[in-house]
Amino acid sequence: MCLTLAELRQAVSSYAAGFDAALVAPAQLAGLLADAGAIEKMAAAISCLVAARLAGGAGSSFPAKKALAQRQAAEALAQASGTSMGEARRAIEAGQAMAGLPEVAAAARAGELSRPQASLVTGAAEANPGATGRLLEKARTGSLSELAEEAGRARAAAADLEARRRSVRAARSLRQWTDPFGTWQLHAQGLPEDGARVMAAVQALADEAFESARREGRHEAPHVYAFDGLVALAGGAGKAPGYEVMVRVDHSALVRGYAVDGETCEVAGFGTVSPQVVLDLIGSEDPFLKAIATKGKDVIGVAHLGRRPNAYQRSALDWLFPTCAAQGCGVRASFLQTDHRADWARTHVTMFDLLDRLCRHHHSLKTTQGWALVEGSGKRLFVPPDDPRHPGPAPGPGQQSGPPPDEPRPARGAGPASQSGRPPDETGHAPETGPGRQTGPPVTEPLWQ
Repeated sequence: MCLTLAELRQAVSSYAAGFDAALVAPAQLAGLLADAGAIEKMAAAISCLVAARLAGGAGSSFPAKKALAQRQAAEALAQASGTSMGEARRAIEAGQAMAGLPEVAAAARAGELSRPQASLVTGAAEANPGATGRLLEKARTGSLSELAEEAGRARAAAADLEARRRSVRAARSLRQWTDPFGTWQLHAQGLPEDGARVMAAVQALADEAFESARREGRHEAPHVYAFDGLVALAGGAGKAPGYEVMVRVDHSALVRGYAVDGETCEVAGFGTVSPQVVLDLIGSEDPFLKAIATKGKDVIGVAHLGRRPNAYQRSALDWLFPTCAAQGCGVRASFLQTDHRADWARTHVTMFDLLDRLCRHHHSLKTTQGWALVEGSGKRLFVPPDDPRHPGPAPGPGQQSGPPPDEPRPARGAGPASQSGRPPDETGHAPETGPGRQTGPPVTEPLWQ
């Protein structure tokens, strides 16, 4: 038995030196990966706590100078773990916060939180202690991007959103430069609702670039078409048809005038806003504004002006599945495909309650390998055909359970902004649906076609 960290390090070193993944039975690989991941997280928790104590002055050459002690601690952690100074500082802040968050500290010690997860959870839990439980649950079951969105909501619930709105507006900016490699760079920051308007206009033109490329047989990434859309907008293309902005708001928050913890009020894909922002957008009479009003887990209204009735289905699906339905997948609505649980080739009917949204990877696994979402609705496990939780007969190799999916295009109204302030490839920005399933728009609007 290892009694010290040094002995544990030696034991792990010996195991790693003789480890050969090629000799491991395939059935054991997933378990080994889970164990290695938990050990890595436990070690990260220890290093966070040790670095936090160093930052407090313990062992420092300058114990009376807090700033110097903190820098020494960050440098030591960055060197020991091979991370950046920025990540080291965030890890130290998380370690310091754990002293007042025993539930979070216990989860970190148990190997349930990575450094980035611990940073997100502690920052949000300090601002909103009541959200700690759901933040930890999201860390266990969701992707890092989904956790970032949940943390953003938790922070927003404890903040004065109108004061934050004024502060963000005062700090709005647009900067451009050319880097040493000759690449033009553009950085903008401002209000989420303004970002949604800009990106919706750009995305409409990006869709046109996508269609043009497809006709020519070219296939490029969605962000490439987004840049082409920006250039087209600058070239005088103007406000192209199909421009959309979607807001999601709990009806009770809209009536009350402010959202309480656990309620939704956001510009989809761009972060939490105050109900006044939603009212301002609705009052603008923008003909391509989609406003999804909810009550708990139910969609009770879709304000969707200037679109044919079939758009109500798509609007509700955008709300229900802002990220892939497969649990743990944070791929955003910009890149999702609609999946028919009932075989579309047989029924040729699209029933709203039998639709899910899957990313290209999970949709491919379903249609070619027989993987499936477990019974239920909303975010849930995605399992192979030999899993006992598989819902039933799976399509054979090469068979299709729905209509052939188009190449996923960037969804209108979605863009690369992130309310966490980090790049999309680090934390993302897709909002989370929660474990329940909404029932769709009011029965006065058809949910089938």
